[in-house]
Amino acid sequence: MLTLRLQVSPRLNFLVFLLLLWGCNPPAPTANNGQTRIVVTTGMVGDLVQHVAGEHAEVLTLYDAVDPHQYAPTGSDIKEIMLADVVFYSGLHLEGPMADAFEGRSRRGGEIHAVTERLAKEDVRTPEGSEGHPDPHVWHDPILWGQCALDVGEILSEIDPEHAADYRQNALDYQQRLQEIDAFAQQVLGAIPEKQRHLVTAHDAFEYFAGRYGLEVRSIQGISTMSQAGLFDQERLIDFMVENQIPMIFVESTVPEKFVRQVIEGAHVKGWEVQKGDVLYSDAMGTPGTYEGTYIGMLDHNIVTIGKGLGSKWEGPFSFQEYEQQQAATATEPAN
Repeated sequence: MLTLRLQVSPRLNFLVFLLLLWGCNPPAPTANNGQTRIVVTTGMVGDLVQHVAGEHAEVLTLYDAVDPHQYAPTGSDIKEIMLADVVFYSGLHLEGPMADAFEGRSRRGGEIHAVTERLAKEDVRTPEGSEGHPDPHVWHDPILWGQCALDVGEILSEIDPEHAADYRQNALDYQQRLQEIDAFAQQVLGAIPEKQRHLVTAHDAFEYFAGRYGLEVRSIQGISTMSQAGLFDQERLIDFMVENQIPMIFVESTVPEKFVRQVIEGAHVKGWEVQKGDVLYSDAMGTPGTYEGTYIGMLDHNIVTIGKGLGSKWEGPFSFQEYEQQQAATATEPAN
């Protein structure tokens, strides 16, 4: 008897599982309190969407303080994605392991959107030699992130026209707040001496940040933490730091310090001492419930940490919160 063996890919198996799950658990209606049920991937996206949606939505963030490049969805995550009224994710291939779950929802006609999907093509960075693989770390530029907020406001307005005015106003308010922290960053980072404007990090997550604030960025790994740092790239970075006498390399909250230590040790062998800088938040915000666990707090931390680490001569407060208070006090002073 002839036996046929059908080879089914793991990807197809996963999609079949998603569709079966959807069929067994049809989409739930909006929450009993009338709020739209929104599921998001990262903390940064959750922070943005919550600011824009305001009181009209219940926002569930699937993961915080973990590396989104490598996070694989759990069964619970998949169920939440399938049952949400709307799903928002960052996009530009950041959440690669989530692609099957996103495709499963999209195939069933569910509302699913990348917060970066309406950005102008010229605003999206693509590393040289990486055509088709854009840099996904848009949130490190608060002006671009503010544009994403406006775009989310429009998307929610199209989905829920009844509250369109609120979504658009919330998006404008949030954009203004991001413009304010951008002004703070321009002051702090603009005061870094020219010869010290080299930002060296564990992986290439800060191109948008560096482009916005006039820094030159170098890193051990590429734009994804799933790429491995080659010995040649590591040696080239060590030589660059030694030749340019760059005194500091920053670690990141979601990236192991192993490669950073290797660079420090390699520079030491060549007669140059490199210090390990304080931790930067690159692919995730800080601990939920803390100031750094908000987008503004994360950005404030990075601005101050980089500014101090690279020797900024800024004479104002090294804190966005204090800067805001100072600006507010100045605005209320009577004119002479």
